[in-house]
Amino acid sequence: MHSFEITPIGTVRNARTDVQHTDNWGAVLSTITVDERFGDACLQGLEDFSHVEVLFIFDQFPEHGDHREPRPYRGRPDLPPVGVFAGRGPRRPNRIGVTCCAIESVDGRELTVVGLDAVSGTPVIDLKPAMAEFLPENVKQPEWVSGLMSEYFQP
Repeated sequence: MHSFEITPIGTVRNARTDVQHTDNWGAVLSTITVDERFGDACLQGLEDFSHVEVLFIFDQFPEHGDHREPRPYRGRPDLPPVGVFAGRGPRRPNRIGVTCCAIESVDGRELTVVGLDAVSGTPVIDLKPAMAEFLPENVKQPEWVSGLMSEYFQP
């Protein structure tokens, strides 16, 4: 396998600093400041979209070296064990997170979004506008996921 280096394009700033607090992200207002190397017009046109996909690194979590054995989701014994690629949590091989967020505002190199589940100081590695043509019409998931996630994006 090849390895490669990724340089963040920006940083998240918000009021959330506790990486262990896992729910109630729905009202979190975050500002992503894009690095000056992209220029002041790097976000131009993004204000015409309602949502943006934010790709970021779970850099404030320790790396987990062994991902071979399925584990109960979020370490909860009441949930079924799942393989590393059947969850969206931070303990992943490359610690990459992705969240589709509502765009609140765009101002120069600053993008303000609602519902980003990343703590303050998190490095952002890419931004992509959400486009209906890239989203599936029918998403299937286990029933336990719906129960678990019911409060994840609540204010």
